[in-house]
Amino acid sequence: MGNLAMNKKSIAAVIILSIVTCGIYYFIWMASTTNQLKMYNEDYNGTSGGMVVLLSIITCGIYGMYWWYQIAKKVTLAQQKAGMPTNDNSILYLILAIFGFGIIGSAILQSDLNNLWDYASMNTANNNPYAQ
Repeated sequence: MGNLAMNKKSIAAVIILSIVTCGIYYFIWMASTTNQLKMYNEDYNGTSGGMVVLLSIITCGIYGMYWWYQIAKKVTLAQQKAGMPTNDNSILYLILAIFGFGIIGSAILQSDLNNLWDYASMNTANNNPYAQ
């Protein structure tokens, strides 16, 4: 599965790049986050990151609101898989998205993901007798 800590991103960079690029980086982050969680959760039938972005654009953001709810569920599943305490923020993300505060949701989500990747990579290293 590789080094999971490499999936970490700076929360400030996600926010700043999303603002500076007028939302283009936000879509890149959305696709990347979706794909990382798909791989970690071994969800081979789920929607790809590129399709999430395309559907969000085509539906003028309506699918994006659904994505926020679903991505929180996927983070919760990943937290369970990693053996860490779960934190289901699906309703919070949905409310933030509805009122146009997706940027705040992205900061909270990236924080949760950074904690997940740290915990999962630490767990992987501790369970691997060949890890250095």
